[in-house]
Amino acid sequence: MDYDVKKNLREVIATLPDNVRLVAISKYHPCEYLQAAYDEGQRIFGESHVQELERKVREMPADVQWHFIGHLQTNKVKYIAPYITMIEAVDSLKLMQEIQKQAAKHDRVIDILLELHIAEESTKYGLTLDACRSLLADGMWRDMPNVRICGLMMMASFTDYEAQIRREFTTAANFFDEIKSTYFADADHFCERSWGMSDDYPIAIECRSTMVRVGTRIFGPRVY
Repeated sequence: MDYDVKKNLREVIATLPDNVRLVAISKYHPCEYLQAAYDEGQRIFGESHVQELERKVREMPADVQWHFIGHLQTNKVKYIAPYITMIEAVDSLKLMQEIQKQAAKHDRVIDILLELHIAEESTKYGLTLDACRSLLADGMWRDMPNVRICGLMMMASFTDYEAQIRREFTTAANFFDEIKSTYFADADHFCERSWGMSDDYPIAIECRSTMVRVGTRIFGPRVY
């Protein structure tokens, strides 16, 4: 292995507070890299392509927790429903309904995060704050016993302007408080704030992230 995954992983973990979990973003990286991270104690891995994920599920130990982190098409949900631990980027009621349908088939409860679109780039997916408010106010999610909404996720704008990144993370953190108090005040499972990636996760932690998604800093450049 030409990249010291174990050393990189230890360095990243050393920067994380106890209340922040690491999702090691392993998409486009070979299983030997994932295994090195696993041997160092890492259990949560993030993937965004169904076929690649299915192959890795077969090759990696059974206690790995797989997070689906990319944009998920409804017609792909059925493939990952048997084993996925968390779907991090749910951005529509339609997708939530499909997750409910497929999770019920396997008698599972699948944890999800609602994806917010706060960044200024139009290419990013996610719900606007008002769309997220409407989705929750509509209440249809209450009739989905096989879907558990555990929090929010978002990506900051791709910029070197730290003040803008901090502002976007803070917007998400404040919105989490609003949603928590309005809909999930008594739900301990609604606790996740997934923001922060390799380049900006230290800022995200200052802005109350509980889950950071770090890939390049651990595994190096992606192997396409």
